[in-house]
Amino acid sequence: MARRRDDDYMDVDSDSGGSFIVDDPDFETGGTRAAKTRGKKAARRKEKGKGKAKEQPYSWEASYTRSWDVVQEDEGGSLQHAVEDLMAQGRRRRLLAPTAAIRRTIIRHLIILLDLSASMMDRDMRPTRFDLTLEYSREFVVEWFDQNPLGQIGIVGMRGGVGERIGEMAGNPQDVLKTLEKRTRLEPSGEPSLQNAIDMAIASMSHLPTHSSREIVIIYGSLTTVDPGNIHDTLDACVRDKVRVSVVALAAEMKICRTFCEKTGGTFGVALNEGHFKDLLFELIPPPAQRASSGKGTGSAAADLMIMGFPTRLPDSSPRALCVCHSELKSEGFICPRCMARLCDVPTDCDICGLMIVSSPHLARSYHHLFPVKAYTPIMELSADEKERRLKTCHACSVPFKVQQQLTASAAPISGLSPLDRYRCPECQNDFCAECDLFVHEVVHVCPGCG
Repeated sequence: MARRRDDDYMDVDSDSGGSFIVDDPDFETGGTRAAKTRGKKAARRKEKGKGKAKEQPYSWEASYTRSWDVVQEDEGGSLQHAVEDLMAQGRRRRLLAPTAAIRRTIIRHLIILLDLSASMMDRDMRPTRFDLTLEYSREFVVEWFDQNPLGQIGIVGMRGGVGERIGEMAGNPQDVLKTLEKRTRLEPSGEPSLQNAIDMAIASMSHLPTHSSREIVIIYGSLTTVDPGNIHDTLDACVRDKVRVSVVALAAEMKICRTFCEKTGGTFGVALNEGHFKDLLFELIPPPAQRASSGKGTGSAAADLMIMGFPTRLPDSSPRALCVCHSELKSEGFICPRCMARLCDVPTDCDICGLMIVSSPHLARSYHHLFPVKAYTPIMELSADEKERRLKTCHACSVPFKVQQQLTASAAPISGLSPLDRYRCPECQNDFCAECDLFVHEVVHVCPGCG
């Protein structure tokens, strides 16, 4: 009987006890050709990998500064001094901003537009874009109210192709934080709609007086927008109503977002990482400078007088009465000086007479934006006379100044960094350390030597 010939089978030795079906089209019964084919494929894959490594990186990768390449060890092999220099550089960059007297609006009204689309669940920012946005938004609200106590904030979400009002505009940071803590109400879904959300924000600020600012901050993580009409009509409405729009993008730049910022006088930025995202967001906390009027005339816009009322605070033991803002029985609160209505919190507008109710500490804290502390001058070296005459301790905290220290290579090109850790006030000529310099400009806003 003749042996069966079949291309799908191969003969094997008796030790194997069976035969195998060949499914690989590159398999050859001879074995040698199959090995050569596999070797050629491996070589091609290797060459392909080498070609990818030789390709030029993306433009955003090329411009991104890798911090681990900048940090250098000192003589003892420690990174502590290099890290301190990097931190000092970041602090000094913020302090070197212009401090000239600029006309600003201290009564601000801000609407935060949160992208609640499905794209916010991406994990390119840990843990997710959505969780990181909620965390930074809470920190932003706390810091914003600390520096703008006379302002108010509202929250609007974008999901499912519509704009959703998450929280009403309020002047109490605790009310805004409670809105952002309800995570179940903010679950991302669907696609965002810029036009619907901005229209809702404009409608929320349409009744505001002209002396207050109208601002919109958009945290946007999507690359699309589902709009019912022409979004350029909404842009024209923002320009007409003097609404300033600023955008912090988490994915990439969109032309319409940048156009909104350029036409309305806002700022636009794309977050490279988590730290850059926070920096872009916190740069929006100081009140923006007022834009010059486009009308014909040589003088600036006239400043209008504002009517404010300073309320009387009630003790906790006072009789319970209905408040005009929530219609709830409360003992504590404030009394409007005009209509004697009871209010829960200040600053606010009285619901009965419409008077703006503020407290004197809030008003005083808002003035530091109008009269900022001048930037301290870094002292690079001391003369022999100054070494004898100058104090060897900080004027504010009395901590001894550091001795002459060698700047690292990364800190050398950065101006405004003192190797002596001395920073001198240009008015009172007193010397302060770096920590007190930061504390004066970011927290106190009053020079201890001048005050």
